[in-house]
Amino acid sequence: MIDKLAINTLKINSISAINEANSGHPGIALGAATMMHTLFSKHLNFDPKNPKWINRDRFILSAGHGSALLYSQLRLLGLISKSELKKFRKFNSITAGHPEYNLNKGIESTTGPLGQGLGMAVGLALAEESLRAKFKEINHYVYVICSDGDLQEGISYETLSFAGKNNLSKLIIMHDSNDCQLDTSTNLITNENLKLRMKSIGFEYILVKKNTVKAIDEAIIKAKKSNKPSFIEIKTIIGHGSSKQGTSEVHGKPLGDDIENVKKTLNWNRDGYYIPKKVISLYEKTILKRSREAFNKFKPSKELNEYLKNKPIKIEIEIEKNIATRASSGEVIKYLNKNRNNWIGGSADLSSSTKAIGGDGIFNINNKKGRHILFGVREFGMGAIANGMALHSNLKPFVSTFFVFSDYMKPAIRLASIMKLPITYVFTHDSIYVGEDGPTHEPIEQLAMLRSVPNLNVLRPSDEKEVKAAYEIAYNSKLNPTAIILTRQNIISLNETSKNKMKKGYYNLIKNNSKWTLVSSGSELANSLKIGKELNLNVVSISNFNGNITWDVSKAISIEAATTYGMNRFAKYNIGINSFGESGPGEKIYKHFKLDKESLKKRILKIIK
Repeated sequence: MIDKLAINTLKINSISAINEANSGHPGIALGAATMMHTLFSKHLNFDPKNPKWINRDRFILSAGHGSALLYSQLRLLGLISKSELKKFRKFNSITAGHPEYNLNKGIESTTGPLGQGLGMAVGLALAEESLRAKFKEINHYVYVICSDGDLQEGISYETLSFAGKNNLSKLIIMHDSNDCQLDTSTNLITNENLKLRMKSIGFEYILVKKNTVKAIDEAIIKAKKSNKPSFIEIKTIIGHGSSKQGTSEVHGKPLGDDIENVKKTLNWNRDGYYIPKKVISLYEKTILKRSREAFNKFKPSKELNEYLKNKPIKIEIEIEKNIATRASSGEVIKYLNKNRNNWIGGSADLSSSTKAIGGDGIFNINNKKGRHILFGVREFGMGAIANGMALHSNLKPFVSTFFVFSDYMKPAIRLASIMKLPITYVFTHDSIYVGEDGPTHEPIEQLAMLRSVPNLNVLRPSDEKEVKAAYEIAYNSKLNPTAIILTRQNIISLNETSKNKMKKGYYNLIKNNSKWTLVSSGSELANSLKIGKELNLNVVSISNFNGNITWDVSKAISIEAATTYGMNRFAKYNIGINSFGESGPGEKIYKHFKLDKESLKKRILKIIK
């Protein structure tokens, strides 16, 4: 009876908050309350007094539209107040429309864009496996509640396949399987057999036919004993207890007056935000007591404590001049592999080309200490997994692919930027110099796209000195992800570039009395410098796309092998590429777009005159 009372308390608090906001998703709150309660009361180790404890179990609500249910559960643990729950979806509230990363309030990640919670959970489980291989005291689970929508998103295929292949056995997914979604029943959308799907990619599959505490508890116990990641399909009824239960009508609309029908069904005759003392006592005797005991028993080793110290790095290595910046980047990554054991990552099946290779061998079932991750051709999944790794504790993940495929990663990069996660994105083959691969592989608009993302460092180094600066910025960043954009082709090393100046933002390579300034980044900076010297012009590096504009924009010319969109912020006159690329040798394509030195010089003289 006490379990039932606790579940009803969760349901009523959730739908009351949704009604007060006149916005939200009551269907999942009523359908998934039993699995939420069972997980928290009987299994989850999470100590509210020590929310950043490294060995806590992680819970991810991938179905982030069910945030009211999560907030209600956190209220029962004393992390969220009644007034905060009543402000659900209100302006300047911590109880936002979808969960937003806040460890002090028990929210492990920002979720809502469907599928990404699953991907981040895989990253958390990967981090747990990696650290457990090094520190035996690390041993915890990663739990997820997901929806049908999560499983329909393509990212779920990418990340769950990765989890199964790498046997991430601490990952336990609970599927709110209610056969209904926003527009329709699921049988009009898909006919896939989830059991066969999950088993084929290496998961333990468990079906819970009755949505009861006992059945869900037994399923979680079985999952925890498995040596595979586990997928628990729990058959539920969306909006259970409302007059529209089992239909799409209850997915995303407040109940309104129908809340009285739910209260009657649940025999609830109290205020919508009332919490019975018996329920508070239940959680005190279960999750809170269990978690405090687990926290007090946990004894971190000296090695783990040392590992958890955040040590900035200064990159002091000699790198060959006049080589592609992807090659310079590869040398810096090798340096980081040797000097920082929390540096971990890889690429989407392109390490041989992007030179982004992690240390200690390939991570797999037989070498979980390996820090080179084979993500496969799964760019979006790779981005979400990196988010999960960064969320775990002290890992500094890096991921890599060709720059044009940053499009595939954009939603994960956006979430990383929202959560301020220190992830490094290594993007190579940054311009039309990709040449023979043609317009499908030649990035034009991607630089502007990334520069438009708030809180994202965008760095396009011109030579090996600026590459070293880029990685110092990326690794030492605490509150920003960083994208490092690199060339396929060899570049010209410049005497005038400066690692220390680039770290601060825009800087002058030539500063004189001319009224005119050339503004460039990356491989185009070399030609700008040559022309600046010949024509006695100022030259500015914007390889670090962050800083203060100190030049006269009305007398400035920007030069980049990319779209000129957005560049009028820096220069009145913009030279770039506002069409898609062409197929052919890189140098010929450069000349076609008049980006070679002589063509540039003519265009610049024409503008000045």
